[in-house]
Amino acid sequence: MTDWTRASALEMAEAMAAGTVTSVELVQAHLDRIAAVDGEGTPSNVHAFLHVDAEGALATAAEVDADRAAGKELPLLAGVPIAVKDIVVTKGMPTTAGSRILEGWMPPYDATLTTKLKAQRMPILGKTNMDEFAMGSSTEHSGYGPTHNPWDLDRIPGGSGGGSAASLAAFEAPLAIGSDTGGSIRQPAAVTGTVGAKPTYGGVSRYGAIALASSLDQLGPCGRTVADTAALHEVMGGHDPMDATSLDEPVPACLAAARDGRENGLKGVRIGVVKELGGEGYQAGVSQRFEESLEHLRAAGAEVVEVSCPSFKYALAAYYLILPSEASSNLAKFDSVRFGMRVEKDTIEKTMLATRAEGFGDEVKRRIILGTYALSAGYYDAYYGSAQKVRTLIQRDFAAAFETADVLVSPTAPTTPFKLGERLDDPLAMYLNDVATIPVNLAGVPAMSLPAGTAPEDGLPVGFQIIAPAHEDARMYRVAAALEKALEGEWGGPLTSLAPELEVVK
Repeated sequence: MTDWTRASALEMAEAMAAGTVTSVELVQAHLDRIAAVDGEGTPSNVHAFLHVDAEGALATAAEVDADRAAGKELPLLAGVPIAVKDIVVTKGMPTTAGSRILEGWMPPYDATLTTKLKAQRMPILGKTNMDEFAMGSSTEHSGYGPTHNPWDLDRIPGGSGGGSAASLAAFEAPLAIGSDTGGSIRQPAAVTGTVGAKPTYGGVSRYGAIALASSLDQLGPCGRTVADTAALHEVMGGHDPMDATSLDEPVPACLAAARDGRENGLKGVRIGVVKELGGEGYQAGVSQRFEESLEHLRAAGAEVVEVSCPSFKYALAAYYLILPSEASSNLAKFDSVRFGMRVEKDTIEKTMLATRAEGFGDEVKRRIILGTYALSAGYYDAYYGSAQKVRTLIQRDFAAAFETADVLVSPTAPTTPFKLGERLDDPLAMYLNDVATIPVNLAGVPAMSLPAGTAPEDGLPVGFQIIAPAHEDARMYRVAAALEKALEGEWGGPLTSLAPELEVVK
């Protein structure tokens, strides 16, 4: 009997088209897997999901099966189940952004992305766990408890989108939605041995995605293979008049590019290794797998050159001024008056103060305070204004590098996943997890992470980051697919399959 939870999304789509399996069977298999490994009552307790919508997912699946049986034409991914990060608004399903301040909130509308998934007839399994309002690199800052990495349940699954990445690595979903403000798709993908992509800024509508830092946020696709992620990217993309930052241009042909890279290699492609995104501070095994991946890219026909982006050394500092500043503004709406929790006091000022004190976690409070300070009179030019100037320098470095190379590459994260609690009381150490991913968001260019193997010293996954110029998202999928094929040959199959088998409810 086929274990459909181990199949890729495109394999599921092909099997449904061939009549080998139904969408209801696929959804039920994943719901059974979630029940076996995800909740508090299970031995594994991955805790990837905050809410599971079994009834809704099965209803969508049954409708897809009925239409397929009737001979109706269906979208490519119709009937393939998907998990959605809890930052994306879903009508009739709780949306909390991982925060107690939104506990139990039922949105009255769908995000544009949710509408697209429903139009594609994709059953939504539920909402995944995340760091509160996407502030974190480990999912330990969720108001509902941490998610555990399926490779080692004592370790973090990355953040802020650890729930989406863990759901893929634990075979609870074949596809997932994430959001990436400074690496929140790519870093979790790296430490869970999965694939995650941050599209060009504006390439995917943010309407209905709860905002953290509006000039940095971007929704993106997550999968276990490059081709699956590319197919989901095409579903998500496109212009949306409801989003003022949405690009009015065709959706990139990501899936065709992935297939081209896998079939034809990378002859004529120039790959730039970013000098500033490596070396000191990077775990030895991470650097080793990165160098080995470069050799695979050379073998696939690519030319590898070194490029320098000197302003990248200021990216982390600039980011942690820009993000808190925008977050302090965006989170002002959670005031106890319009929606969310409310702690009653005798005046509206005291009610607001008590609600925000109780509803927000420590990391959110820390960043609101930082951002409010950076935007305050007398400090705006010194901090926020200066950070924006650094952002311009980073954008110029990217532009110069892309004159030399077609794509840029680096390790995705400097280390393999660390243990839960190890850095929770050290915010600066936590922030350093995103040192290689943050420049991408400051520039608005697309980037993705794919598995590069496991580190020799601990057997845990390592991620390889590919960065493309703005609007050239398809280019990174071509390179990623060629590398994925080479690595599969070296490791004997998809990297996710190397993860230890989780203990399940008997």
